[in-house]
Amino acid sequence: MQRRRSSTPPRPQKPTVEPVALVLKITLRGLRPPVWRRVRVAGDTTLRMLHHVIQAAMGWHDSHLHEFEIGNRRYGEPDDDPWPGAERIYSETKVKLGTLIGQGVKQFRYVYDFGDDWEHQIVVEKVEPLDPEQEYPSLITGKRACPPEDCGGIYGYLHLLEVLADPSHEEHAELSEWVDGTLDPEHFDSEATSQELARLAGRRPRRR
Repeated sequence: MQRRRSSTPPRPQKPTVEPVALVLKITLRGLRPPVWRRVRVAGDTTLRMLHHVIQAAMGWHDSHLHEFEIGNRRYGEPDDDPWPGAERIYSETKVKLGTLIGQGVKQFRYVYDFGDDWEHQIVVEKVEPLDPEQEYPSLITGKRACPPEDCGGIYGYLHLLEVLADPSHEEHAELSEWVDGTLDPEHFDSEATSQELARLAGRRPRRR
């Protein structure tokens, strides 16, 4: 009698994840009308790279600390010697946006400058197929100027705008000199912003 050969069932294959691109809306919270940017990034963008994208898109100078808050976790640059009982900071270099989207994350928070406390809301508006001919990251559109660094957060910025709008204010001359007379809260320089994001795109390996 001929024995039947036993066949080993094939191992289940992991589902193939197609490369994707994400459309993100970045909004600086606390201002009306809002300051916001809409950008397109690749799904393999890490949180560390997204930090640079936000800095370039908004117009910040990357002169202060930052962190992401996603769910109940904080991501940034982990402290090598944290205080006892301090909340853990997870590494932002090890987390990709595509992974977060796969876990159901649709929005999260980014905070820049723990003194001025600039809080940004990041919303995933769209998931698209990755276009090998498209540069990532890239600017789609945006509105209004980024506040100056070190102006004192939302309330400091509102005070600055109030003073600049009133030539009779006792601080008008001093603060006009501080901003070099160039602050227009309604102006968004899309060309300069696109160039900054293109510079970041030049650092990113292109898919073939």
